[in-house]
Order: sequence, then C-alpha cells, then structure tokens
Amino acid sequence: MNLKQLRYFVTVAEELHFGRAAQRLHISQPPLSMSIQQLESHLGFALFLRNNKNVALTDAGTLFYREALMLLKHADDMQQIGERVAQGTIGHLRIGFTSSTLFRGLNQYIASFQKQYPQVEISLRELNSYEQFQAIKQEQINLGFVHTLNDTEQISHRLFLAEEFICCMPKSHPLAQRNSIDLKHLQHEPFILFPRAVSPYYHDQITAICVNAGFSPHLVHEVRNWLTIVEFVELGLGIALVPKSMQSLKKDHVRFIEIENNDILSETHCIWNKRSSSILLDHFLQLLPFGAV
Repeated sequence: MNLKQLRYFVTVAEELHFGRAAQRLHISQPPLSMSIQQLESHLGFALFLRNNKNVALTDAGTLFYREALMLLKHADDMQQIGERVAQGTIGHLRIGFTSSTLFRGLNQYIASFQKQYPQVEISLRELNSYEQFQAIKQEQINLGFVHTLNDTEQISHRLFLAEEFICCMPKSHPLAQRNSIDLKHLQHEPFILFPRAVSPYYHDQITAICVNAGFSPHLVHEVRNWLTIVEFVELGLGIALVPKSMQSLKKDHVRFIEIENNDILSETHCIWNKRSSSILLDHFLQLLPFGAV
C-alpha cells in the first residue's frame, strides 16, 4: 500500500464512479481499477460494492476513507514541513556561549536572525569553552562561541571578534580621570581576576599583559564571571583588566580606561562541527561579522 493508491481510493470514494474518478486523476480507467483491486487484495477486504450501475463504499470502505483522508493530510503536512526545514525557514538551532559573549553583540545577531526566520526556535546554553567543544562533538549544540581553540580536528572555526583589553577601576581612584593609562602605575594595585581553573585563557592573557608592563598582578580576589568582576570594582575592592565590550554595562561608579602599549587582544571564535550540513547553521553564520575588531 502506498500514498498513490490511497489517493486513487479517496478519489473513487468521493466520486463513486470509476470513470469520473479517472478523469479527475487524469488517467485512464483500467489502471485505476487495477490499483483499487491491488489495494483491496493487500488489505484483505473489499472497499467498494460494485455492479453494472452503481459503486458504493462498504462499511469497511467508509471507515478506511476517513482514515485515508487523515493519513493523506498528514503526509501533505509532512512534505510541507520537510520542504520548509530543507529551506531553513523552520527548525531548531542550539547555540553555546560564554557569559561575556552577550556583551559582544550575540543577542543582537540572534534577534536579527529570529526576525528573519521567526519560526526557527533558538536554544541557548551557557558553557565554558571546553564544554562547548565537547557539546559540538556530541552534537548537543550546533555552534558555539569560545575564547580558546584547542582540539580543532572535528571543528570548523572562524574569528568572531577581537577586541582590546581596557582597565576597569572605581571612579574614586586617583588615576580614574585619565584617558589612557600605563599599567606600570598599577603594579601595586589589588587585582580582581578569574581563577585559572575556571578560565585559563583570560587568566593567562591578563597576566601576560601585566608581565609585559613589567610586573606580575597582585591577585586579591578571584571571581567566576565578568559581571561580578565589574561589581567588585564598583564596590572599591580592586581593579581589573576587562574586554572593551564590558563598557556596555555603563556603571555609574566605574571608569573604563584605555591601556597604553598593549597588543594582546581578547578573541572570541565561532565554532561548529565540520560534518554539519545544517542550512539553519549556514543562515546564522551568514549574519555574523567574522573578524570584526
């Protein structure tokens, strides 16, 4: 039994006349009659009562007609859904991110994507860089935004954003009114930083910036996300070096100041599985400004 046979049967059931049904289907009558006979043989019961003058549905045929209509409608719906999935207008896109990515414009690109593809569902998962690599390999997310590129054997990647580090200090700090600052003036300041176990990338980047300025940072407070770091600075608990995008927080009691003579940048990379053939992923990647600085 196939969909073609069901369509033939439904047409005959609606016309109750093989000749008119054949005309509707744009086929000749013999193949239509043969198809109905094959369907009845497959089912093991008669669908029609036939004589020289009339065609009528059997009781089984009446029930089968109702079920066939629902099955054909479901098949048509499945085809339409499949076509829309293939075109990338519906579906489900799963995105991994680190918390700082939200300050780098990811939310704007998601909003733009959803405006263009309103029937695509987007799920966000906050994961560190290592967890995102694992989730990509296990196909738990479609793409991610990470700061480190370690094991890229199965991973495609492109630079999403490279930005400067800036100094974040309380407005009450004696150096807070400067437009730029030489970090050597901060060598005795208490620093607020990620624990290396939580974010080895940022820990090592910020330590390297300080070492290039001639000192090792005096690490006093260790916290696990950028928001808390800036909050600690606002409370007067120390200073921090943060990616420039953190300026978007617009804190009233904090100043963000450019760092002099620093070439080390904070990088965010977009990653996805090399074997992925998702048109939704392709659509999303086309929106991203790769390599923006």
